[in-house]
Amino acid sequence: MSAPTLSYAVHSLDKLLLLPAGSVLSNETMDALIFSNRAGFYQTYSLLQHGSVKEDLLNFLGQPPYHRIFSGQRQIKELLNLMDNVYLLLPVLQSLDYFKLNDSYTYRHILMVFSLSTLLAKDLMSDYQDQIREISTSPNHDFGKICVPVHILRKSAPLTRSELNIMKHHALAGYVLLCYYLKDTSNIAAIVARDHHERKDCSGYPCGIPLADRMVEIIAVSDIYDALISPRPYRPVSYDNRTALEEVTKMAERNEIGWEVVKALVSHNRKEKPHYSESKVSSEKRGASPPGNLYGVIDEGKGNPQDPSHNPLLYES
Repeated sequence: MSAPTLSYAVHSLDKLLLLPAGSVLSNETMDALIFSNRAGFYQTYSLLQHGSVKEDLLNFLGQPPYHRIFSGQRQIKELLNLMDNVYLLLPVLQSLDYFKLNDSYTYRHILMVFSLSTLLAKDLMSDYQDQIREISTSPNHDFGKICVPVHILRKSAPLTRSELNIMKHHALAGYVLLCYYLKDTSNIAAIVARDHHERKDCSGYPCGIPLADRMVEIIAVSDIYDALISPRPYRPVSYDNRTALEEVTKMAERNEIGWEVVKALVSHNRKEKPHYSESKVSSEKRGASPPGNLYGVIDEGKGNPQDPSHNPLLYES
């Protein structure tokens, strides 16, 4: 993979410039960035014990369709026990506070991707330590959105192409931020932040590389699904659950994501909860995009917004 180039600057939440626009994220650049951080290693803190995270998470889990996916107090208790082992850097936890105050959509999304990826990791990661490592990365996936202006995150009208590019900047921004704080360019949390919009067929961004890591793929699928079934500023009505699952299934059919993760997601949406290896995914598609959905529509500044791509999941996240 050739080193990507930043289209926009990367700042920390306290406005510290980490890298300017135009920086090539070469090994030399990233090593220099890490060396510039003289703060020492950052202490980590429990995610579930931070602020109202646990209370908010339980509230979100009780809302449809998650109330069906996370059915039963025993299952929720097991998941909370697993989540209790998740400790995050203070800057990441501070970003949750920032999103809760400024962009409730992103705050809820981060917690639900965390919950869903935890559930799927239990199915798809056999080793307990791998599960902990997996779910510890998911709350970091949208960390880079602290570099996206709030008015763009909350915009209800179609994005301009410039705004769309700024939105997509969050993937590389998250990678830079986490490399800086973790002092490690190979840390899986930084890789997740960079690659959760990549696809198996190389059709994703920011680098157009194959989505090959199972941990990243679990978070990518959770990210897509939650974005579809959740309220968004640009969509007054969410996708119904069946249509959301159909959209994810279409991505597997196009080889953008893998079938095993999709089958695990589908299994948890069924009352009988079959093992994902036994789950049958229907090829029938009956759903439709919700009314008033502005997702994927670009404001070209000519009074005639255009759909820039056949792909209905261009910036859904």
